[in-house]
Amino acid sequence: MSIQRVKTPCVGLCSTVYGDLVCRGCKRFHHEVVNWNRYDDEEKRAVWRRLESLLVQVVQAKLEVFDAAKLRQQLELRQIRFVAEQSVYCWAYHLIARGARAINQLGAYGIALLPEFRDWDLPALRDAIDREFFLLSEAHYERYMAPRFLHEGMENRN
Repeated sequence: MSIQRVKTPCVGLCSTVYGDLVCRGCKRFHHEVVNWNRYDDEEKRAVWRRLESLLVQVVQAKLEVFDAAKLRQQLELRQIRFVAEQSVYCWAYHLIARGARAINQLGAYGIALLPEFRDWDLPALRDAIDREFFLLSEAHYERYMAPRFLHEGMENRN
């Protein structure tokens, strides 16, 4: 599956409609969700890159992908949505996110949990990854986006 076939990071669980500044589903910022269809290719790539770097940071701390070809084969066989151009650690997350309850032997997918996570069940691991990914996205928003919006708001009042 190429990035052209996956046109948006949306996973169908949007929380920005309820007032969240960062979507709990796809982890995009509220203004990115609202303006996505207006973004040019470079703006969309910038969002994709940020999401990828944050997700990879979380996933690499919990597991190792030792066979990318096997992982890709399993994703394609199970028709799990993934972006081929992204890190294999994003692929691993998508596999776990969609198949956490059905996977018995992670090694058959080219993935091994790091020692401190080997006794975790996959649904708990998936939830922990998702929670940390959301917290990192929120922190990124607070650090880089919120001050800019606050500054722009102050300029507009003058």
